[in-house]
Amino acid sequence: MKLIRWAYDRRGVVRGYFDQFPNTTFYLKRIRNYYFLCAVDWSKSDPEITEEHREEINILINRELGREQAYLQRKTRSLS
Repeated sequence: MKLIRWAYDRRGVVRGYFDQFPNTTFYLKRIRNYYFLCAVDWSKSDPEITEEHREEINILINRELGREQAYLQRKTRSLS
């Protein structure tokens, strides 16, 4: 999966667009030092979004914004 483009939205929210989901908009909120997928404007013409897709989307956005290390070291990561 590739990140096509991203943009800042309102109040710390980032919108992301990905090649596997060309008609879907992903919304990520900033939590401390990283961004986390919080909402999806899903299009029926796109494939279903799996847990693996969600994880990859979080990693790609945080990598693009220079926050990948903070995302990978988040507290919830150590609980699983």
